[in-house]
Amino acid sequence: MALAENQKPRVLVLFGGESGEHGISCATAAAVVEAINPERYEVVTVGITAQGQWVPLDFSSEQFQIREGKVASVPPAKRQLFLAPGTGKAISLPTQLGSEFSLADLGTFDVVFPLLHGPFGEDGTVQGLLEMMHLPYVGCGVLASAAAMDKPTTKVLLHQAGLPAGKWETVSAAQWQQDRFSVLKRLAPLGMPVFVKPARAGSSLGISKVNSADALEEAIERAQQIDPKVIVEAELTGLEIECAVLQGRDGRARTSEPGRIAMRSDVDFYDYQTKYFAEDAVALEIPAQIPAHLASQVRDFAGKAFEALGCEGLARVDFFVDTAKDQVVINEVNTMPGFTPFSMYPKLWEYMGVDYPQLMEELISLALTRPVGLR
Repeated sequence: MALAENQKPRVLVLFGGESGEHGISCATAAAVVEAINPERYEVVTVGITAQGQWVPLDFSSEQFQIREGKVASVPPAKRQLFLAPGTGKAISLPTQLGSEFSLADLGTFDVVFPLLHGPFGEDGTVQGLLEMMHLPYVGCGVLASAAAMDKPTTKVLLHQAGLPAGKWETVSAAQWQQDRFSVLKRLAPLGMPVFVKPARAGSSLGISKVNSADALEEAIERAQQIDPKVIVEAELTGLEIECAVLQGRDGRARTSEPGRIAMRSDVDFYDYQTKYFAEDAVALEIPAQIPAHLASQVRDFAGKAFEALGCEGLARVDFFVDTAKDQVVINEVNTMPGFTPFSMYPKLWEYMGVDYPQLMEELISLALTRPVGLR
């Protein structure tokens, strides 16, 4: 859609959502809205409650920041936004909220910034809705979002592309219910310790490090509280390294210098609590102090992973780098990484000379130049 002369592009920022990462999404939105240049863009904010209501909000960044170890949440709806793919008109849904409020009531948008983490936001569901509404949006499309959210699928695609992704086994809810003895037997060759994770969650939610076989069942059932599908991974040794990727203007992915998650020696692994609420336990080392040839390999693998999954816009690729073994292994790919003030993704680009407002400008610009639909 062509803009009138001197007309600001309108950006719809979506945040919150139904996943366990609702509060982190709110913190991400707090930072992003502050960084979008109001002289260049008009921003409209819509929060999605934990129950799935879409709520137009008068946004206050201070309201949604992480404070004193607590995350914020989207408040209950006083009026709810209703969506109809392709029309922008209100659809008939039962509500006790009084008046219905349609997307059309908010006006026309040029681009959507879906700052949603985890299922029902980062997994292709919202991306599919936006495609059906013919709305350009920041970030990866339906397939890449869904594939990257599903950790076993990510590993299959990475292996298919000849990229190292470690050893793993997938445990479905049906397999666990019907014959857990066979499942445990299948997991035994992974050795100990292993990491048990929900297959489709981020922000290190529901992850357990298991050091003995007798603790495996409990860890699987804990992960199933978040996702009935579980992945069990063999331990990867080495340093936790992350690389930020931006879609290139020439068709080739742009990669940052690698950064390292440096944890205190008494921290066992980078879980949800450590990642977001234990600032004194973690330091970001940018650039990562690893040999130059391994740093180059990280960047090469990050760009290839971005392309193998068909990513667009942005992604963060996480690695384990074992300097003793001279080995680089991909851990996972995040298609909407955190943008909190101490998140690795914006910090890596800041080191590369792209500050936070410039990064927002580039992401929105990439989205505005990309068509919706098949491409």
